[in-house]
Amino acid sequence: MGDIEMVKDISVVPEVHFLEEVLERISRGELRVPKFQRPFLWRPDQMLQLFDSMERGYPMGSLLIWETTMPLASLDVIGGRSIPPAPEGAKVAYVLDGHQRLSTLFGVLHRSADAPQSAQQEDWMWWVYRPLGRSDHDGVRYRHWKSGEATPGNFLPMRSVLGTLDFLEYARKLSDVSDSREEADSLTNESERIAKRVKNYKVSVVKMEGGTLRQAIEVFSRINSSGQKMRPDQMVSALTYEVTGPETLSDKMEEIKERVAASGFGEIPIMTIFQTVLALSGEEDVQRDTSWETMARKVQDQLTTAVEDADRILQEVVEFLRDEVRVPLARLVPYNIQIMLLAVFFHFSGNADAEQRDKLRNWFWTTSLAGTFAGATTTQVRNSIQQMKAFAQGKSGLSFSGERARAFPARFDLRSARVRAYLLWDLQTFPERKNLDGSIANVLEQLATAHTETYRHIITQSGVPGASSPANRIVMTTPPGVSIRQALIRLAEEGRTDILDSHGVSLASIEHLKVDDYTSFIITHQREVAARERQFIESLGIESADKEVGEADIDTE
Repeated sequence: MGDIEMVKDISVVPEVHFLEEVLERISRGELRVPKFQRPFLWRPDQMLQLFDSMERGYPMGSLLIWETTMPLASLDVIGGRSIPPAPEGAKVAYVLDGHQRLSTLFGVLHRSADAPQSAQQEDWMWWVYRPLGRSDHDGVRYRHWKSGEATPGNFLPMRSVLGTLDFLEYARKLSDVSDSREEADSLTNESERIAKRVKNYKVSVVKMEGGTLRQAIEVFSRINSSGQKMRPDQMVSALTYEVTGPETLSDKMEEIKERVAASGFGEIPIMTIFQTVLALSGEEDVQRDTSWETMARKVQDQLTTAVEDADRILQEVVEFLRDEVRVPLARLVPYNIQIMLLAVFFHFSGNADAEQRDKLRNWFWTTSLAGTFAGATTTQVRNSIQQMKAFAQGKSGLSFSGERARAFPARFDLRSARVRAYLLWDLQTFPERKNLDGSIANVLEQLATAHTETYRHIITQSGVPGASSPANRIVMTTPPGVSIRQALIRLAEEGRTDILDSHGVSLASIEHLKVDDYTSFIITHQREVAARERQFIESLGIESADKEVGEADIDTE
């Protein structure tokens, strides 16, 4: 704790409290969770392990709280339960470390009797029970009840252990579920022992008093060096709270994310939105991994305007990608850095002319096909931002010198930017694919929900050379019991070339399927598809690869 005590103007008081007292402070609104904290992320099994550890007498770790008179935006719901506003004029304590643990304990132990119980996780996760009368206690002794039906009578609801009347009511019911007076007494004694454990459980609390929000966040960031760290956007959001007010930077970026998703484009990662906000505020080192305190100080005066600009500009970026580059979904953008750089262009260009937009489209395809931003460094991203600004302002062009398209991907893996680029070409080359019955396949709807399953294998047998190739995938719906391979053979035999053409599958390649020569089919179809893609690449003025097929590097962010 030495680092804490050295922070100027902050005094540190280590204390020990009964858990019951700590939870009561939450219920009165005196102990709160600041909005800049990461959301509740614990899995149900982690919640059960916490209660099991408490019963065994294991320590749950110290809580770090900051007591201050500074009004701070905080959550009004903790552990699925509403809490009252902070007492007016009183000192309020904010949880800087221990949110997950306190949310679990408050949400379970202070659960109201009429709280919903259902098969939905958002309901059952807060209902934790301790089965009584079990002799096997080697594993975790606590359980969730994942049903809206009544729980077994010997399941002690943990919500009842802190309420005297609730506990007495449960204890009275134990005699109804017991086969004998002796069993009832045994279960009652066990439940009393568990309740006593919880009531007498003591928590170590490190209380900080005084100091500024910036100091409090710095202390938290140093202590919380393991586990689920704050993301850079959350850190800057916390450090700029005094500028942005109750609606934090994180809140505003979540709103942008939701608006873009609602447009049908899908979700843009928060970190991409964050980098865009930084870039539009004038910052060029948007990929740094440390010194977020310095970053916050540099950009805080421009943040409010930058967020508003990012909201508007990202909508313009989405329109450009969809309408001019023909990128239908965010998840198909090869590199998220491209979204940020496009935002920089539209922000600094004013009204881009047709020539600029055409060059920008070529830039997108070139960087996607060449793998330009694979493992991009801080320096590379900074230089790209500077180049994009200069291009937007008409001071220079976009240089593609030395960029060359990578070979047709050998594997279908959407973590590869080259595969995403292939899919973008594939989608616009075959816009109206037909199913076996002649109906049009809604490829985008399928991709938006289950992108891996959308492109189905033609050859499903294991061990076939080239089976991982995108050329062994197709988007087509077939009746139950009919494989894609069987469907293609049937279409060829019936002369339904319109359906085959809608997928770019030739009759020559299907001849290999008819004689079960799967390897030759894949090679033939791959050559046909790769040749058509190469024509597209060269039509953009991009130099194609010197070999036909190459490894699909996993290089998306």
